Parts: sequence; structure tokens; C-alpha cells
Amino acid sequence: MPSSPDSDTNSGAHREGHTESGPESRLHNWVVSNTKLRLLVQFVTWVSILMLFAETVAAGNGMTLSKQPRDTLAIPRWLYLATGGATIGASALLASFVTDRAFIRYLHSWSVPGPRIDDWRTPVVWIGCGLGIVVLGLAVYLGVTGPQLPTASFTILVTFVVVRAGLPMLTYLGGNLWPVLNPWRGIVSLLPTGFRTYPEGLARWPAVGGLLLLVWVEVIFPVSTIPSVLSIAILGYSVVTIAGAVLVGPNAWFGNADPLSVLFRFFGAVAPVKRRDGKLTVKLPGSDLTDADVITDTSDVAFVIALIWELTYSGFITTQTGAATIETLVSLSNIGVGAVQIRAILIYTLLFVSGYVVFFGAYWYAGVLSRRRTGTYITAKRIAFRFAPSLLAIAAGYHLAHYTGLAVSLSPALGMAIVSPLSPPANPLTLSPPGWFEGLSIAYVLVGHLLAIWAAHATAYELFSSRLVAIRSQYPFIVVMIGYTVISLWILSLPGATPPYLP
Repeated sequence: MPSSPDSDTNSGAHREGHTESGPESRLHNWVVSNTKLRLLVQFVTWVSILMLFAETVAAGNGMTLSKQPRDTLAIPRWLYLATGGATIGASALLASFVTDRAFIRYLHSWSVPGPRIDDWRTPVVWIGCGLGIVVLGLAVYLGVTGPQLPTASFTILVTFVVVRAGLPMLTYLGGNLWPVLNPWRGIVSLLPTGFRTYPEGLARWPAVGGLLLLVWVEVIFPVSTIPSVLSIAILGYSVVTIAGAVLVGPNAWFGNADPLSVLFRFFGAVAPVKRRDGKLTVKLPGSDLTDADVITDTSDVAFVIALIWELTYSGFITTQTGAATIETLVSLSNIGVGAVQIRAILIYTLLFVSGYVVFFGAYWYAGVLSRRRTGTYITAKRIAFRFAPSLLAIAAGYHLAHYTGLAVSLSPALGMAIVSPLSPPANPLTLSPPGWFEGLSIAYVLVGHLLAIWAAHATAYELFSSRLVAIRSQYPFIVVMIGYTVISLWILSLPGATPPYLP
């Protein structure tokens, strides 16, 4: 049944109109109605929980989601995981006390206007695209002719330190610059385009398939260790991208089918810096995650889930537990003809696809349960669409945890490769971040989840008119987020290893 506005205010969940007298009752009403005080209590509690969590996992501060060795925990793993899950559950509980819709809208609409950028946007776009085209050409050329040492290769360092790690960080922390730097868009702008109309029914499904394919190639093939192989992969990606953009037009292709462009657009929704009416505008991080136009199709939900799953998967297979799982499954599959490596590739692919289906199914079923619990006329699909943007904060936290150590350790080598791309040093300098720095990965994961909890809470109050219904609608999604948190922290707690059977 449709819920009426604030129909639950007399049910005991919200008691601003409570009329009992006495000092205790007046104090209770004042605390409940004072939004700023509730936010202060919530903030202090969050900080206390995070400090407790940091104390709990201090012994495991060498862990990271990257492919570097990780130390084992010196505390019971169940306590470590329970503390992380409790942090998310407690945050959701505390967020439910913030029921002032006007205050929630104020937080998400607050902004500080910056300088106008339309006057110099065109030359910046041309300079950025020109720079991108030069870097793309060098990456393809030097991958074949340059040094084949990974830490000295311009191709590998630019691909993984800049495009894979640095640009997404810059996007969700400072704003989306990919439309300015996209080299393929710059190339297509010089060619005739628009020979066919992009089918609207495809939506962003080509980008979903493209993202999953890129991750699969990164796992199965030695693109991160052999520059020539990476150069061939970049060349193949370039051919497909340019051909698709020429066929259906650059706006349609880069807005729907190109996985990199869609990835940066979604990560840009988390950023505090936006472009509004020709100006740069500063907002609170994640403010736009409550907008209804961020996710408009099932393919968008699938893409966001893919962002979360691909980092979870790559983190898992680089642990001792993940390596042992692969080895066990490969040995069990030894029932027919075929090389061990072929069977291993099939196992890697099966785990990748099945895990993604489980992650996507869990989130989608949360939308179904949310509708059942609230009894609302709003469809489960629309509920899933509105809550999905909050997962982008989780994906950003996962990415930051996964790639910060990599970006810092290889930044000197990247600088040397940029200064001298044709003749980089034979022994490039790399850094070894201190253990406490790598331990920040835990904080990144938790902060991403906390931001997602708040975005989901604000979304619920925009979507539902009843306060109690808005709170109940979040429960299934909170359970899914706790599950994602526990899985990611469990991966962080495992010792690192090299994925077996892969070149």
C-alpha cells in the first residue's frame, strides 16, 4: 500500500509530538529534535568506532589489496571482521536518527561556486586531447620497441600507474577530466562519424561487457608484466573504440559503449568538484549520489556492481587462500584432455563470472526485499536504481585501497619514464611505503562504506514520504553493504601470493 506522509510518527519510531511532562521527557524531545546535536553525537561515535577498529587491526597494518606481500593478523580474524561489519551497522543505525528532510536536502544541495571555465574550455580540450594522442602513440610504439622491464616501461607505467590508478583517484577526489584527456575522442573528432544510430535498447550493456573483458584480459594475459603484450592490447582497444565511435557517433559511443568513459563518468559522481552552468562548483563529497539521473537503467546497476566485484576478485586471487582455491579447483578439473594452463584459465573465468553474478544478484534481491518490507507502490527496479549510486562510494574506497600503494611505489619510476621515455634507466627507482601507509587501505574501505550508508539514507528520504518507511527501505541494502565490507576486509587480512598457472 502507498505510504502516507509521516504516517509513522505516532508508531513510536518518531516522537516529536510526545506530550509527557517532566525534565526527562523534555530532555528526550530536545535531543531527538536537535539535528545538529544528533549529527555531533553520530560523528563522535563514528570516530570512536574507527579508532577502536584501528586499534583492533593495528597488528595487520601491512595489508593491502595490491599484489604486494601482506602480513598475517595477530588477532582473531572473527573479531577483525565483526568489528568492521559492526562499524557499518552502527553507522546505519546512527544515520537513521537524522530525520530532518530539510537539513538532509541542505547538505546535498550546499555548494560553493568557482570560476567560469567555458571561456577557456575549448583550448584546454584541444590541448588535453593532443596530449592524450601523443601519450597513446608513445605507449603503443614503446611497448614494442622500448625496454621490456615492467618498472622501466613507459607503456606499463602510464597504463597502470596513470590510467588504472591515478586518473580514477583524481576523478572521484577532484572531478572528471577524462573527456578532456580522452585520446580516442580526439582522433574521432577528425573523422566523419554517425553512419548508424546507436540502439537505445543496448543502453550501457556494451560498457559492462567491455569492463568485464578488460579485467579478464588483465588477469589472464601478462599485460602488466610484458610491455609488448600490453601494446597489442592497447592497439586492439583503440581499433574497436575508434571504429565504434565512427559508426554510431562519438557522443553515443563514449556515453554508452566505451567502458573507460562510463567508468570515469560514474566515478565523477562521487567527486566534490562539478561543472555547473559553465562554472566549477565545490560540493560535499558524494552529494550527487542521491540524484535520480545517475542510474537510469539496469545496465548502469550492472556496471557499478562490476566496479566493486573486479577489485574484490583481483584482490582475492592475489592471496594465499585465493591461490589455494585455484589450485584445488584445477586439480579437481583434471578429468579430461587439456593442458593445466587451459584448465586454469577456465577456472579463473568461472570464478570471475560466477562471483559477479552473485554480487549482482545479492544487490538486486535487496531491491526486491526493500519493496516487500515497505509495501510501497514504487517498483523494486526503481528502488534498485535509486540506491545503486551509493555503491559508487564503496567502489571508490575499494579502488583507493587497491591502488594507493602501487601509485606511490612506482611514482619515481613513472617520473623517469616520462622524462626519458625513449631511454629510461635500466634500474628505475621504486619506493617502499611504510607499513602504516599501507594500513590506510582499511580506512579507505570503511570510509567508502560510511559515505555509501549516508548516501543511501539521504536517498531513502527523497524516495519515501514516510520516515519509518524510509528507514525500513534501507535494511536490505545495509545487509548487502555489510557483506561487501566483511568480504573486502577478509581479503585484506589474508597473506599475499602470486596467482598460480598464469604467465
